Amino acid sequence: MEAMAKARYVRVTPQKARRVVDLVRGRRAGDALAVLEFAPQAASEPVRKVVQSAIANARVKADQAGEAFDEKTLVVSAAYVDEGPTMKRFRPRAQGRAARINKRTSHITVVVAPTPARAAATTSTTGRSS
Repeated sequence: MEAMAKARYVRVTPQKARRVVDLVRGRRAGDALAVLEFAPQAASEPVRKVVQSAIANARVKADQAGEAFDEKTLVVSAAYVDEGPTMKRFRPRAQGRAARINKRTSHITVVVAPTPARAAATTSTTGRSS
């Protein structure tokens, strides 16, 4: 059962957030949290919080459905960053001019899903798919 978490209007540029999201896409959830914990980029903190929220959402969904929950089987199946609204500010420049400063925001989305272990195990043991 997959679960999703979103963080909207995060004050980090989408370009910088995408660099961090690319580090964790396709990894196991525990490994993704470890990578984000020690990543030097400032955008790793909001991304880590979104991954933690997605794991918690998966736990709640499993409890509501009465299913067994194992965090070790979760994989970051999808993670992407969309551009949010841009705040436009002005800064004084030389000779009475003004320069525009764009303060960009991001919408970060992370989807976690359990590993399809049984399907992968059957095709890898036979060596061919039917």
